[in-house]
Amino acid sequence: MSDELAPQSNEHGRWFDGAVVYQIYPRSYQDSNGDGIGDLDGIIGRMGYIADLGVDAIWLSPFFTSPQRDHGYDVADYSDVDPIFGDLDSADRLISSAHEHGLKVIVDGVYNHSSDEHPWFVESRSSRTNPKADWYWWSDGRDGGKRPPNNWKGVVPFLSAWHRCEERNQWYLASFHRCQPDLNWNNPEVRDAMFDVVGFWLDRGVDGFRLDMFTFIMKDQSLRSEKRKVVASRSNVRLTDGSSTYNIPANYDLAHELREFCRNRRGADDVMLVGECFGSLDQVARYSVGGNGLTHAFSFDILAFRFEAEWFKDRIDDFEREFPFPSEPAYVFENHDRTRLTDRVHGDLRKARLLATLLLTVRGQPTIYQGQELGMTNTYIPIKEGQDPIAQQFRWLPEVVNKRMPERINRDEVRTPMQWDSSPTAGFCSADVAPWLPINPDHTNRNVGAQLDNPASMLTLYKQLLSMRRAHRALQSGRLDFVAGAPENVVAFRRSAGVDSTEFTVLANFGESAVRMALSGLSIELATGPGVGFDHGSLLIPGCTAVVLRSQPSPA
Repeated sequence: MSDELAPQSNEHGRWFDGAVVYQIYPRSYQDSNGDGIGDLDGIIGRMGYIADLGVDAIWLSPFFTSPQRDHGYDVADYSDVDPIFGDLDSADRLISSAHEHGLKVIVDGVYNHSSDEHPWFVESRSSRTNPKADWYWWSDGRDGGKRPPNNWKGVVPFLSAWHRCEERNQWYLASFHRCQPDLNWNNPEVRDAMFDVVGFWLDRGVDGFRLDMFTFIMKDQSLRSEKRKVVASRSNVRLTDGSSTYNIPANYDLAHELREFCRNRRGADDVMLVGECFGSLDQVARYSVGGNGLTHAFSFDILAFRFEAEWFKDRIDDFEREFPFPSEPAYVFENHDRTRLTDRVHGDLRKARLLATLLLTVRGQPTIYQGQELGMTNTYIPIKEGQDPIAQQFRWLPEVVNKRMPERINRDEVRTPMQWDSSPTAGFCSADVAPWLPINPDHTNRNVGAQLDNPASMLTLYKQLLSMRRAHRALQSGRLDFVAGAPENVVAFRRSAGVDSTEFTVLANFGESAVRMALSGLSIELATGPGVGFDHGSLLIPGCTAVVLRSQPSPA
């Protein structure tokens, strides 16, 4: 890295540079009307808590009209609110409340597919000649219609993405679940309709979109089969090369079009566009690097991290290389689809606290999933009892196989209600109501009420980190440089800003044994555990502990 200080990203005046996003899964955050399902009014009632955390924005998983066969990711009306969550007035009040609390609002853009109950698909499947006949992907198939038209696979890599529709005597494409047919974005009418949806929510005051499965939206119009090739990463597996369905050139063009549309609609470059993207890091980076595509792109390999210093050194270095200023990487350790961070470190809160410190001190845009700030864990739910439709596709697998899989298939386990207090329903809903998913048994001690005033709690640590980040430009948007000579098990980097005299050094000891580092001119700002201290010019860092050090260098 260059020794010359890079300019700071917030000189551009964009609110989303370095912003911390808090993801809310509405079904599980707060029930306000006594039906056991979270809703928008419930979120409004907790807005003070969210603002007090110190985050910059909330991202809401889908709350749009839906038959709820994939709990909102099967949208039947993009411009309305499902009654279980409220109505458009509820959405307007939520946006206003967030803004009054100094928070931005990001909504989920599920634009790769709709529900099969969306009026568009109902009309499309009714005949081969109706006005929306080609708003989705249709094909006669091969062998007289007996086989799908090609070898495209869905989210379950060994199952075809094509499904038979008797009404049209054709096959339709649904890359995730048969109830979620893929929209044909090559049709200009579809593109216009979807851009109208984006504009609808922008006009209502939202500040950005998290773009669901953005990697897959554009497909090869010729329906060419893909070459057979096993492509595996820690976050995804494919059995074909993805040449027709996966990060094709038209997908990057769409990212540029969407950014330009938002700029024109708002008259400013102030709309956050976060893509859920899969592929190699250079493929993911292409969506945001250059400033004319998405503002950010998640790289989900980080969700499958290994608790090893070398792994994180390599990943941070890769991110710094692929997302050079003014671009920035997006960091996320857990979400509504993946195993919770605390489970990934086998319940070791020392490790969870270390990772929280890394998340909120590296250069980039971090996302926190609801309950992560409490150290919430997965709630075991047997596959046969799960509500997750993807889990139901795997019910034929022996339960012992599902338990041993690196990523449990049942996503319900990470979607259980937010834990507000130690009452039987964790404060999520009233005591006489059954919550839509079971409450984690550990809620009696792992809840907001128990942790709020506890100086040693996970919640207090997150609030301290967020407060420190917000107070110092170096941590928000400053440059990152690795510290040379750090011990093998230590991730060590410095955050600095050219116009800010305060610099921070972050040291994370991933090993079980304590290490010492010779350091001078630094003071301890924060430590994730006891035993950190200076002695005769060297700093002692116990195992599985992170420390943030502060320096006040003299002006040059």
